[in-house]
Amino acid sequence: MKKIKNLYDDLHWEIATGYSDGTKKKVLRNDNNGETILLKLPAGFYMAPHSHVTTEQHFVLEGEYQSGGESYSAGSYQIFSSGEDHGPFESKKGALILVVWDPFK
Repeated sequence: MKKIKNLYDDLHWEIATGYSDGTKKKVLRNDNNGETILLKLPAGFYMAPHSHVTTEQHFVLEGEYQSGGESYSAGSYQIFSSGEDHGPFESKKGALILVVWDPFK
């Protein structure tokens, strides 16, 4: 039986290490098929430019963030290819982002 997690409840949140203070994450999937998390950005969030060894997707569910001179609000989607630099990311008021990383090859 598959585990079901509510995206909006207060359960299963943990400190998101490697991110700005106050950032939280809820792991929805973490296995050989990649990783999917909810990332809760606090007001004043900042993350320097970086890249990954796999494709990363962002689905903005609530709030907004800024990156590359653009604002991404609820309903926005971005995809970053493996090795592609992306960021910096900033959020003045906070946001809730669904982040999906493809499996490692």
